Amino acid sequence: MAKLALILAFVGLTACSATPDSVFIHGPDGRDHALSGDASWYGERFQGRKTASGEPFDAGDFTAAHRTLPFQTVVRVVDPATRKSVVVRINDRGPFTEGRVIDLSEAAANDLGMIERGVIPVTIDILEWGSK
Repeated sequence: MAKLALILAFVGLTACSATPDSVFIHGPDGRDHALSGDASWYGERFQGRKTASGEPFDAGDFTAAHRTLPFQTVVRVVDPATRKSVVVRINDRGPFTEGRVIDLSEAAANDLGMIERGVIPVTIDILEWGSK
């Protein structure tokens, strides 16, 4: 019986995976959220535009867009290659390019040293769940 439970748990974890390197977490909101993949960034071009949460985008704030994490969720984004990390608050939706899991503000991307690289692989640690 224990062996069957172990097999079912493994199948459940791998069934959600979009790629071999993807990591998902089942959140308190009942949804699965991608916690690894590629990060991109957006900046001045979107300055002042309304985000999906309703607040204006500020390229100098430490914010990010994620497809499913609740607004106001606070996450640590880590570049495994450099071990640099940045803490951001989710206030927007996106990215909508396959394989990308988070879009960082320009300030956050700058702290990670990814401005020139544009897109980098990252892992995401949830520090505090948002309520929306």
